[in-house]
Amino acid sequence: MHTQVKGAVLLCLDLQPVFLKAVAGGPELIRRCSFAIEVAAGLGIPVEFTEQVPSKLGATEPSLLALAGSPKAHAKDTFSALSRQSPCRAALTETRELNHLLLCGLETPICVYQTALDALRADVAVTILSDCVGARRPDDARAALDSLARADANVLPSEAVFYSILGGASHPFFRPFTELVKKYA
Repeated sequence: MHTQVKGAVLLCLDLQPVFLKAVAGGPELIRRCSFAIEVAAGLGIPVEFTEQVPSKLGATEPSLLALAGSPKAHAKDTFSALSRQSPCRAALTETRELNHLLLCGLETPICVYQTALDALRADVAVTILSDCVGARRPDDARAALDSLARADANVLPSEAVFYSILGGASHPFFRPFTELVKKYA
């Protein structure tokens, strides 16, 4: 695995149909998250999912799970996937050293925001893929992302993040990456 992604995980938060229907731009969010999942998988970055109370709210959007190969989906009833009470926290950290969390999903001012803050408190670097998060109220999402940026989270579009990981055209995944950029343009 490329040294810049060692210890990184793409965590897809609560991408359940019930929520995707409620947020502004749900179909576009699915498309952008699809891009992030395919690129992360291609780069060898583990992709994991959370599901907010799946027994009541349903499972993750199946098309997204399919893109991740053999994804892990973690049920949660806390808003933060990394709160001390969340079983997701142990699942994400017990089998690996987690150094960097790439976040996509929803909802930005709730689960994305609280998960990012808990990761930062645990000295885990955080990058929110700004084009891969959603919210019912876009103004709330902007305020949450601004606050996270002030708290030292990186808030960047997915292409900027992945081009940075690639570093240049000589990276072995560069050609497949550019095909994915075109596919999801």
